[in-house]
Amino acid sequence: MSVKRVALLTAGGFAPCLSSAVGGLIERYNELDPTIEIIAYQYGYHGLLTGNYITIGAEARKKAALLHDFGGSPIGNSRVKLTNAKDLVKRGLVEEGQDPLKVAAERLRTDKVDVLHTIGGDDTNTTAADLAHYLEENEYHLTVVGLPKTIDNDVIPIKQSLGAWTAAEQAAIYAQNIIGEHRSNPRMLIIHEVMGRNCGYLTAAAAYKYREWWKKQEWAPELGLTKERWDIHAVFIPEDHVEIDREAARLKAIMDKYGNVNIFLSEGAGVAEIVQEMEDAGEVVQRDPFGHVKLDTINPGEWFAKQFAEKIGAEKVMVQKSGYFSRSAAANKEDLRLIKSMTDYAVECAFEGVSGVIGHDEEDGDKLKAIDFKRIAGGKKFDIDTPWFREMSAEIGERVSPAPAVD
Repeated sequence: MSVKRVALLTAGGFAPCLSSAVGGLIERYNELDPTIEIIAYQYGYHGLLTGNYITIGAEARKKAALLHDFGGSPIGNSRVKLTNAKDLVKRGLVEEGQDPLKVAAERLRTDKVDVLHTIGGDDTNTTAADLAHYLEENEYHLTVVGLPKTIDNDVIPIKQSLGAWTAAEQAAIYAQNIIGEHRSNPRMLIIHEVMGRNCGYLTAAAAYKYREWWKKQEWAPELGLTKERWDIHAVFIPEDHVEIDREAARLKAIMDKYGNVNIFLSEGAGVAEIVQEMEDAGEVVQRDPFGHVKLDTINPGEWFAKQFAEKIGAEKVMVQKSGYFSRSAAANKEDLRLIKSMTDYAVECAFEGVSGVIGHDEEDGDKLKAIDFKRIAGGKKFDIDTPWFREMSAEIGERVSPAPAVD
């Protein structure tokens, strides 16, 4: 396929892969054919609707490798749902009566884009497929090659989404300092709230990474530096129902013995119960343009803190969120290798005119391929029977190690 002009966009929430993926795509095109024009729409579909883009010229291409060292997105993100016309009219992105999908598709035609690379989650990539379908019906061929971005690792059927490894590592680093607060007050309850609306992967993986660090440390119980106080005492995720009273009894015993309790909580855990409680009280539950509950307005961490504080006899409670710290980080070595393999393959697919989302297909032996957009979906659940998670849960639940008396 003849490729003359390529467009890039990043959309949705941040993940520690966006900057590197943009850099990787630019580098690969420059290696294979530097005559190909590259443009980048600013702020995702927001820029596509408004025609706001930058051209990646010669000087920019020379510096593309710098993007691997940074987090965030150099070309900007936004949460724009092209099928939510009412919201887009309200935001001034389209006019009343306009079809946003048509506006975006016509912009791609006007800008003479041959290949569109979207870096985002399921909504980002399936929307891109809708654009391609619209243009095809109107006799304009557009190849769309997506890259899967989500710190939740919840895109079906992709084994590993870009950025999820790094986000877990960064959440674990964040937790090292937060859990260090456990001796700032007698009977301390610390809740580390981790991003993850419907999927507990990030919370589970962050807890696992934290405990990898924890297991390597040398402790001095004679000085009050005990591994038990620095451990994680509970991990709550959406896939595993939390029995409040049962857990409270277990955690109270830990509090009585060690003087503190540390919880890793997925922000999606218990959301159904919280929303029901709010609606029963006549409160309005705020939602975003995609219809998702705005989690920062219902504060799951605070809700769980309220449930447990009195039951376990906590004198002080601290709720800390690692989400923005984690999702805006630069990609780690594991993710950089994954990004490199996926961006290279994405460009290969672009030259062959093959559309789809690049990923290791869990339903096809984990083969790296361009997965048909029709098979892409969000909401993949974390498998609580995953061996490393089961092993960690068993270790956390036992609490058999002796500890000095709480002073």
